[in-house]
Amino acid sequence: MLFQLSEEQLMIQKAARDFAQHELKPGVIERDEHQKFPAEQVKKLGELGFLGMMVSEKFGGSGLDAVSYVLVMEELSKVDASASVVVSVNNSLVCYGLEAYGSEFQKEKYLKPLASGQQIGAFCLSEPEAGSDATSQQTTAEDKGDYYLLNGTKNWITNGSNASTYLVIAQTHPDLKHKGINAFIVEKGMEGFTIGPKENKMGIRGSDTHSLMFNDVKVPKENRIGEDGFGFKFAMKTLEGGRIGIAAQALGIAAGAYELALAYAKQRKSFGKPIAEHQAIAFKLADMATSIEAARMLVYKAAWLKDQGLPYTLAGSMAKLYASKVAMDVTVEAVQVHGGYGFVKEYHVERLMRDAKITQIYEGTSEIQQMVISREILR
Repeated sequence: MLFQLSEEQLMIQKAARDFAQHELKPGVIERDEHQKFPAEQVKKLGELGFLGMMVSEKFGGSGLDAVSYVLVMEELSKVDASASVVVSVNNSLVCYGLEAYGSEFQKEKYLKPLASGQQIGAFCLSEPEAGSDATSQQTTAEDKGDYYLLNGTKNWITNGSNASTYLVIAQTHPDLKHKGINAFIVEKGMEGFTIGPKENKMGIRGSDTHSLMFNDVKVPKENRIGEDGFGFKFAMKTLEGGRIGIAAQALGIAAGAYELALAYAKQRKSFGKPIAEHQAIAFKLADMATSIEAARMLVYKAAWLKDQGLPYTLAGSMAKLYASKVAMDVTVEAVQVHGGYGFVKEYHVERLMRDAKITQIYEGTSEIQQMVISREILR
């Protein structure tokens, strides 16, 4: 087993770390407070090639591996999970889905601007009555010959108002249930497509999360991804990779909180010595460091398996389940280490604690990951 990163991976990791510290950190508290989308920072992430990392250079991407991708996700998430989730969605859900399953026409028209960072995309699966149960799609796409007529509502859509390209999952043949679902590429500005108000969230407040409404939206036949009825399989295959990205986000949130707690514990004094020298705090830090390292191994392994073309369903779900738990546990303890200072915004850890929770919910709740894991191990 080789646990050493390559020189290229280390360079990419450093570039992401530098960007997080110098570009994301200065305004992150204000963006969180005012729910401000990090538009300027996302533009720069695109210029660095971080929005199409695993897409081949032929289609405007960076042609990098999944391990490099999770390294970037980890470093960005240490500072700003609202920015890193844009990177995750654009890479794992939108660009991956289009490159793996899109037509040449779709790749030329939509993938290139997404992978090069000129645009960002959104993945539209969840609905008011279809969260974890993704088979129960109420959004319909009626086949009208040379186009589909799209009607319905999507909930909790990341990049909801800032995206240009939306991958929308909808039911075409209700009698076939999940085998009648399709995936479509919808453009912002199509007639009948409206964006609802921004959600007022507990965490990742800089990320723009919206409901989307489709009222008789005409979607050209050429914008359907894959064969008729491929949509549910497309969504599930895409989410498998997305879980690795969110696992890396959770890892980064935990690592960021730990680094802040470690630094604070070394400089904060009580009873005449740094609190890090008190066993109660030292043991907290030891447990935090150990759980983070365990999560890191799970995340890196899942990404490595994906790079090798090996099955990664089980590894990805394990990584997301465990890393998201570690994110919650570590951020809570980081606040505790900071004491009263951990409860105020300027020390960052309270925001990281709020951001951590969503990693147990989106792209498959922890309970869904347990279902996936149990199904895989009981085969």
